[in-house]
This record gives sequence, C-alpha cells and structure tokens, in this order.
Amino acid sequence: ARRSLASPVVSGVLCPCGSPQGSAVESSTSGGGSSSSSSGGSAGSCGRSLCEASEQDRRLRTLFQKLDVNRDGALCIHDLAVGLGRLGLHRTELDLRKIVKAGDKDLDGQLDFEEFVHYLQDHEKKLRLVFKSLDKKNDGRIDAQEIVQSLRDLGVKISEQQAEKILKSMDKNGTMTIDWNEWRDYHLLHPVENIPEIILYWKHSTIFDVGENLTVPDEFTVEERQTGMWWRHLVAGGGAGAVSRTCTAPLDRLKVLMQVHASRSNNMCIIGGFTQMIREGGPRSLWRGNGINVLKIAPESAIKFMAYEQIKRFIGTDQEMLRIHERLLAGSLAGAIAQSSIYPMEVLKTRMALRKTGQYSGMLDCAKNILAKEGMAAFYKGYIPNMLGIIPYAGIDLAVYETLKNTWLQRYAVNSADPGVFVLLACGTISSTCGQLASYPLALVRTRMQAQASVEGAPEVTMRGLFKHILKTEGAFGLYRGLAPNFMKVIPAVSISYVVYENLKMTLGVDSR
Repeated sequence: ARRSLASPVVSGVLCPCGSPQGSAVESSTSGGGSSSSSSGGSAGSCGRSLCEASEQDRRLRTLFQKLDVNRDGALCIHDLAVGLGRLGLHRTELDLRKIVKAGDKDLDGQLDFEEFVHYLQDHEKKLRLVFKSLDKKNDGRIDAQEIVQSLRDLGVKISEQQAEKILKSMDKNGTMTIDWNEWRDYHLLHPVENIPEIILYWKHSTIFDVGENLTVPDEFTVEERQTGMWWRHLVAGGGAGAVSRTCTAPLDRLKVLMQVHASRSNNMCIIGGFTQMIREGGPRSLWRGNGINVLKIAPESAIKFMAYEQIKRFIGTDQEMLRIHERLLAGSLAGAIAQSSIYPMEVLKTRMALRKTGQYSGMLDCAKNILAKEGMAAFYKGYIPNMLGIIPYAGIDLAVYETLKNTWLQRYAVNSADPGVFVLLACGTISSTCGQLASYPLALVRTRMQAQASVEGAPEVTMRGLFKHILKTEGAFGLYRGLAPNFMKVIPAVSISYVVYENLKMTLGVDSR
C-alpha cells in the first residue's frame, strides 16, 4: 500500500491555521535561521503564536535540507526525486518538473530556499481554495458524503465506499474526515491545483490498443494539451499499437481468413489455418495486410482525438472529465468520424490479408484493381455494420471497464484510491474482450462484405441478407467464426502494447500521471 503523504517532516511545515506566511521568506533573505522582524513570542499574520516565523523557518529549512541531496543549496529535479523518495513520497518526473517550473523565478532550472518557500506558500493558497470548494458543510472538515457530492457535481459518480477509500489515504487520525492540515500535508508536495487535476490524481485510466482501435479515447488535461504532451502520448500510443499489431498480425490474418472462408463444410482450425497460409505463401504470408493495418493507426488516432475534443466542446461541458454517458457519446461519434475517414484503408487491409501470392504487387496495385473493376463504392463495402459495431463495442467496453475497476476498489483497495497499473490492465483486457464479443457478429459481416469481389451480373449482398444467409447455412455459431484467434491475440497485444508504450513515453519525456 502507498504510504501516506503526511510525512512527519512535511506535516506542519506551513502555518497550521492555513495562513501563508511571508516572514519565513523574509528570514531567509537575511541568511539566518531567525527573522529580524520577529522575536521568540511574536505572532504571524493570523495572530496565533504557532505561526512564529522562527519556528516555521526552522521547519522549512529542515525540509529543504532533507530534499537538498547534493547539499548545493538548491533543489533540482534529481534532488526532489531522491529526497521525496526517502520520505516515502514518490513523484513522476513530470510532476517534479511542474514543481520546479512553478517555483523557479530566476529560470535557472532549480529552486533555492526562497523560491522553495514561495512555491509552497503559493501552492498552499490553491489547495486552500480547493479544500473550501469540497467543504460543502463549511465546518472545516471533508467527509465521504462531501467527496461524493463534489465529484457528482463534476459528473463523476462514485459510491460512498469509494469516497472512504480516498479518505483513508489522507486520514491520519482515523476519524474518516479530513481537516485542512491533513488535506494540505497530503497534497503539498504534489503539483495538483484544482479539482479536475486532483480527480485525475485519484482516478487513473489506462486503455491500450488491441488492434480493433474502437475504444473511447483517453482524456488529456488542459496542461497536456497546452504543452504539447498530448501528441507525445498519441505518438507513444501509435508506436505501441504498431508493434503490438505487427507481433499479433498472424493471428489477425487467421481471424480474417476464418471469418471469410470458414464454414460447416470448410471447418478451418487454428493449426490448419496457419499451415494453409505457410503452404500457400511461405512464412512471410502470415503478415499480409499488416502494412496497411499499421499505416492507418496514425491518421485514425489523430482524427479521433481531434474529433473527440471538438465533440466535447459541442456537448458544452467545461469540465476536464466527462460523465460516463458523455464519454460514450463523444467517443462513439469520434470513432465513427475517424472510421469514416479511413474506411477505404480498412477495405484495403482486408483485401491484402485475403490476397493470393502474386495477386497484387502492393497496396497501390490492390487499390487500382478494386477501383478499376468494382468502382469507388467498393471501398465502402461493410460500412454500415462497421458503424453499428462501434456503439456496442465502445459502450460495453467502457461500462465493463468502469464496473470492474470500481468493484475492485470497493473490495480490495485499502489505503489508496489508485487501483494500480496491473489491475487496470486486467480490467482493460476483460472489458475489451466483452466489447469485441458483443460486436463480433457485425465485425464478421463487415469483413465478408469487404471481401466480396464484384461479379458481373451477381446481386449485391446486403447486411441483412448476409445475416440471414449465415444464420440459415451455418447457424448462430457462424456469426462467431474466427473468434478464437481474435481472443488469443488480446492478452499478448495488451501486454506488448503496455511495455512498448511505457518505454516510448520515457524516450519522449512523458511520464504517467
């Protein structure tokens, strides 16, 4: 379990009554441990003897010295990482950069004692405003009901048990309420400044590309959008998706072959399918269609992200975090827009995966052949079942993900409201699997329509007609052809995607929030 942030060294560094003091800073400029403007019994601006500048200055200097690992009189990012780690307060590099940037007045990349004190005082003022907004009863304490109500006002629904988990991580005296000192000590050395940022600190979201790429997009904070971190997240996610798709491409091609060619009379099994592919085109044939599958990641991700942000504005919410039904609506619409934009690439991917050896010299040759023989309409075959499949996939994926995560938090989280990355990965894997299971018949019909070559004089197959034909000739089981290799690729795809994603984020200078 994560240690409480209320370290004995941090606790009481600033005025317990919450009044930010300037006297400590004044004393620091004189170079001594005591202020020339205050004697042993003088009070601070709040009028309480606890706010004596000399005592506060001593506490601040003690904390500063513990953090100043290399003893050079200034705190750099490395000092903060090591020093806070020794106090049991682990921060990401992004968090530490934000702390240094917020307090670095002379822009030398580090904090001297005066800058450090100013940062703590400014940060405390912001935390005070957040505390007051959460303190609905105005009694100087935050309880579980107030957390539930505050988050509900922002469109984030949590149970009282989940709120109690959040309280436990901050509560030092076991009262199950948080006073100002406990609140400040918990967040003082974490650069969160408003309620949405604190919610993101409490509640994380981890969704990885498993090849279908129909999940609701993750949200980025205002700072990530303003600083350009969002595109680094997208690049890292795109790179991770490319690697994971390439590694699981043989299973993906097998799924397409089974969706199109398997039937009661041709009961293609996994081993038989791989054997048939290798016999027909050699080991390289296992990756047919993967090139276009990887190429479409970048435009689809970029279009989906841009559309998602615009739809959020259209919905009219000014909050960083959307309600679940708003995320579903915005994500489904963004997915539909992105899919509509790149759908010809989906058709090309299917045709390339199904091609015989020597049939096409490449993607462009395949596109030219389709255009010449079948016309432009061929690039949108299967479009309707594809669009219809987005809604159940995204809805079930999101609903199952949130339900599993919340259930785990209620039953197993003891000292933290953060479920941890492995729990989130497990929730994401299960929810994605459920989403694919619900939308799989539509995906199968889409693939068969994409694969259909136009035969002169033959009637055009419709979605409804294809459903009827499959049910009549193959039964309900026929709607789930290729399901086994599809599910086989989920766990390796998520695992590979996670490892590559984390490494790319480190390379690009992006830290997990």
